[in-house]
Amino acid sequence: MSNIKNLPSNLPFEWLVGLRYTRAGKRSGRNSFISFISAISMAGIALGVAALIIVLSVYNGFQKEVTERMLSVLGHIEMYDVRGGGMADWQSVAREALKNKEVKAAAPFVETQAMLVHGSDKLRPAIVRGILPEQEARVSSVVGQVKQGSFDALRPGAFGIVLGAELAKALEVEVGGKVAMALAQSGANPMSAAPSMRIFTVVGTFEAGHNEFDSGLAYVNLEDGQQILQLAGPFGLRLRVADTQRAPRIAAELKFAMGEGMLVRDWSKLNANWFAAVHTQKNMMFIILTLIIAVAAFNLVATLVMTVTDKQADIAILRTLGASPRSVMHIFMVQGALVGVLGTLMGVAGGVLLAANVDVIVPFIERALGMKFLSKDIYFISAVPSDLRLGDVAVIGATAIGLAFVATLYPSWRAAKVKPAEALRYE
Repeated sequence: MSNIKNLPSNLPFEWLVGLRYTRAGKRSGRNSFISFISAISMAGIALGVAALIIVLSVYNGFQKEVTERMLSVLGHIEMYDVRGGGMADWQSVAREALKNKEVKAAAPFVETQAMLVHGSDKLRPAIVRGILPEQEARVSSVVGQVKQGSFDALRPGAFGIVLGAELAKALEVEVGGKVAMALAQSGANPMSAAPSMRIFTVVGTFEAGHNEFDSGLAYVNLEDGQQILQLAGPFGLRLRVADTQRAPRIAAELKFAMGEGMLVRDWSKLNANWFAAVHTQKNMMFIILTLIIAVAAFNLVATLVMTVTDKQADIAILRTLGASPRSVMHIFMVQGALVGVLGTLMGVAGGVLLAANVDVIVPFIERALGMKFLSKDIYFISAVPSDLRLGDVAVIGATAIGLAFVATLYPSWRAAKVKPAEALRYE
């Protein structure tokens, strides 16, 4: 049996022997080959863990970036008066909502779908939102994302309009130009309904960095919006809260406080399909990349089976000296688990280091290769973002160690079943 030395003497002997086996002797080519396979397993686990941490961090970064751009236009919470006719006394509703300490601001709005027309052949569908610019600046950052013109030019009765930059480009209209807004008119006979038309002057363009909004959203003054929709007041209120992650709970509190006449939805409900798709994609990505770790972890099975075969004489001597099958099983579990733990720790260290420096590493690679991964002409996000989350790192590390531990069970059980007499027969 291998000589056990240079190890702490206060450890249980199962740990001493298991650690010694992990340090692989060099007495024969077979031992060296087992050590090589063990190192490959360790490296595979480290690579899989690092890859999973980096990919999920970049994915989280994209999700965070897109969410922030969406929330720069959308409200954290929206409240609607479901009784119809508009929220005529929106000021009192806003004061009631602001009684919640986590609600920081409120702004009224109206919203409708319309067709915008410029010239004889340029027309695009758009969502038209009526706002009060001074109030809107408190609940979203779109007022500060102006590319040309100004939201302050949205004065009541002037019928000005601010277009998304891509929408203005598609309509081939600039600041100072005119666009016609066509709205469907409902009547007793829907088949004979004719659209109503209103001419608006383009007073500005904005760029939120999200194609859905830049190519399909327009803003008008709240009073102008109420006039064309024939409403006595705004549809409802958009609220800004201190912590966007607590918005669902705050929405539930407001719903309870406001009563049945008010519909309250937080930002995750307003974009439920998008967030559900993102959550599903992230879970699938985690499962697929975990298979890399699983393949490396189960290489331990072959390594440990070879070790058990090579160490049958040692196992037999341990058994004759009084070691129980459970103790023998623990020896090889220690060996396999140690490979898994070391591989996981190396992978976590490498993955965290790379994920935390994506903003430095990716530009370096782009300069070295003379290429751009995210072109500004195609993508609105021109830099690869990263959002390293300790929760993800903990789950990935625990998963890798768990898979490595499972991989040790069969070889360890097989070692425990070795019969001393048969193992020593030809020694």
